[in-house]
Amino acid sequence: MNGKTGTVIYPFFMENKNDLISGLEKLARLQLSEAEHDKLGADLNNILQMVEQLRSLDTTGVEPLVYLNEPGEHLAEDVVSGQLPREAALRNAPRQDGQFFRTPKVK
Repeated sequence: MNGKTGTVIYPFFMENKNDLISGLEKLARLQLSEAEHDKLGADLNNILQMVEQLRSLDTTGVEPLVYLNEPGEHLAEDVVSGQLPREAALRNAPRQDGQFFRTPKVK
């Protein structure tokens, strides 16, 4: 073990798997069949098992990765281009108030 502490979500997930999947389904506005629901649960279990395997590795003396790019690599400048006028962007919105997109509240 690496001696590091972290949040262990695996036991929580196992106890409340159906509630978690149902909540994700609602947030994503999906309607999963029972087979899809079961497959998603199995996939999430596999992911969490892989995370547990990674947590068990001894990482003593291993420097954490801070950047994915090599130091000195330069990124392109952010340049604003191809903007739509507000009216054009809102034209086909199902709900809008003339200035912003209106979305349903997420519970």
